[in-house]
Amino acid sequence: MSKFNSDKVLPRYLFIAVVLTIIGLAVVTKASLTMTVKKSYWETVASKMRSDSDSVRPNRGNILSSDGQLLASSIPEYKIFMDYQAGSKEDTAWTHKRDSIWYADLDSLCRGLSQIFPDWTPEQFRNRLEEGKRKVMRNGTIGARHWAVWPKRISYNTYCEVQELPFFNMPANKGGFHAEKFEARRRPFGSLAERTIGDIRSFEGGKDTARFGIELSYDSILRGKYGIEHKEKVLNKKVSFIVKPPVDGADVVTTIDVGMQDLAEQAVIEGLKKWNASMGVAILMEVKTGDVKAIVNMRRGADGEYHEQFNDAISYRCEPGSVFKVASFLVALDDGVVDTSYVIDTGSGIMKMHGANMKDHNWHHGGYGRINVARALEVSSNIGVSYVIDQYYGHNPRKYVEGLYRVGIGQDLKLPIVGYLPPNIRMPDTKTSNRSLYWSKTTLPWMSIGYETQIAPINTVTFYNAIANNGRMMRPRFVKEFQKDGQVIFETEPEVIKEQIAKPQTIKTMQTILRHVVSQGLGKKAGSHSFQVSGKTGTAQVAKAGGYKSGTVEYWLSFCGYFPSDDPRYTCIVCIKKMGLPASGGLMSGGIFHNISEGVMAKKLKLRVEDARDSFSVLIPEVKAGDNAATTYVLGKLGINSAKVAMDERKTTAHKMPDVKGMGARDAVYQLERMGVKVRLHGTGLVKRQNIAPGTILRPGMLCTLELD
Repeated sequence: MSKFNSDKVLPRYLFIAVVLTIIGLAVVTKASLTMTVKKSYWETVASKMRSDSDSVRPNRGNILSSDGQLLASSIPEYKIFMDYQAGSKEDTAWTHKRDSIWYADLDSLCRGLSQIFPDWTPEQFRNRLEEGKRKVMRNGTIGARHWAVWPKRISYNTYCEVQELPFFNMPANKGGFHAEKFEARRRPFGSLAERTIGDIRSFEGGKDTARFGIELSYDSILRGKYGIEHKEKVLNKKVSFIVKPPVDGADVVTTIDVGMQDLAEQAVIEGLKKWNASMGVAILMEVKTGDVKAIVNMRRGADGEYHEQFNDAISYRCEPGSVFKVASFLVALDDGVVDTSYVIDTGSGIMKMHGANMKDHNWHHGGYGRINVARALEVSSNIGVSYVIDQYYGHNPRKYVEGLYRVGIGQDLKLPIVGYLPPNIRMPDTKTSNRSLYWSKTTLPWMSIGYETQIAPINTVTFYNAIANNGRMMRPRFVKEFQKDGQVIFETEPEVIKEQIAKPQTIKTMQTILRHVVSQGLGKKAGSHSFQVSGKTGTAQVAKAGGYKSGTVEYWLSFCGYFPSDDPRYTCIVCIKKMGLPASGGLMSGGIFHNISEGVMAKKLKLRVEDARDSFSVLIPEVKAGDNAATTYVLGKLGINSAKVAMDERKTTAHKMPDVKGMGARDAVYQLERMGVKVRLHGTGLVKRQNIAPGTILRPGMLCTLELD
């Protein structure tokens, strides 16, 4: 007999099936209601609970001088705003209460703002704030949402002061006071080498753009990599979780020497003022490495003062003038078509060349008569150079131009700095639709003396540097290495462009001629009584509208050379542009070159300061802890070796709280804010206590309170 009793089991199965069907229908019905009737409600809930992903900004790397001094660094700055519609729109009671507090605190708020920002009176601040409160928005609501309280950016310390004022000390979601944080790029040495170092332009929302110079050229290295953080709402508070930490940018160590840069800038500005010139360029290069130790780009502004407006040293292509003659004769000497004893009859200083008059600068005094090749360069004879080049290359001008490229004057340096323009030295018989670029019979002789070519000063100084370096041409180097947390992560080695621009004997011959140009030629003003200088002068008219018009003429004056002649260490070019006569490359640019070379060599003298020490005097000062970049600069100007000074230097480790005890407020705040730490100060004097112990791992937004005494 079967144990299965269908009368009892089947009703039970039926009951279970009915219950499950009812539950399923309930789930489907609830889901349908959620998807339709309550859709907007649950979307609102979801939006409140959703995790937001934001990018975390890395710290931008610093730009340093060749000896480690700070040339550019980032510090936080703020712009302050008011949101007059802050708070819940449904909470009308709070809205009325906030308005009451606003009008009760407005007078004291405006007085406090005027004390912090004395440029505006309390009445001006009151008018400004009330204007924002009365502003009618596009949607018809009254009160601005993002009204600037003060038009300029402020430091973190100033922001903290403003935050403590009446009404502004309320939470942002209640009172409406808020701020936007910017990463401000600051240069401790001001405008020193400004166009080469570069700049950062910051926009609202914390975005920034590198504009020019090293900042732009190495932006990807300096900027670092953004991190990722999630923000979730927990108990009505947004909590941030770092998912991917940011990678801070690397520091860029340049070849710029602060002392040499300052010396070169002062020499150029003084020379421009003396000769009433409109523009000046100087480049100082280390012979063996090609390191650019100083680079100056000055133009006269609308205010009559001189400023760095463009990087003319690498981008201003122009007809170089007589400094180009060295390249022409180097080609001729290297090809063996002439030697230094070859004699040219320059006559009375005027010679017909293919129907046009070629003149020497002293033609009105009777010219130079019969002179050899070496003397032609010493006195910068146009006829002497153009006659030789036209005589031996007139039948094959392409060979001459190929020679210019061979000796490196036409070399594309492929500089990593944005804005560089390579030389424009055209080949004969090149097809062109531009009539001014047609190759004519007069092109070759005029090209040989520095016309009908376009060359930037950086190319000329690189060519002369190769002569000083016994024929080895080095690529100009602006960056030595990249560092991370004080450790070198990549080093850029000096790079040879051409192992030999000409035969060794040709180079030696040219070195002798260039030394004589200064000792017994037109370059005497560039010379020195303390060491020998070699170089060449240059004076060229600046073409306007495709020609050289009579009347007031603009001149491009230059001197390029190296020093000391017997063991060259530095090559330097100085170019100035001025209107009208007098105009002399040897006198004007050579004079500036003289001041730069003398100053550089004086810095290299090893004098024993101890020999002049008074036993009752304190010769070497003690320097307090802090940012020692400015201190090192001042000590250098005083002739004191900063390496021997008792400077309280403290090593800082990335992402760890430094020890700032004993520092002044300014130095302590500067160092901490650079590391992303907010600072609150109590008292005056030196830092006695800090509430975050040195060595503590730093987190974004940390606030460190410093007690001063």
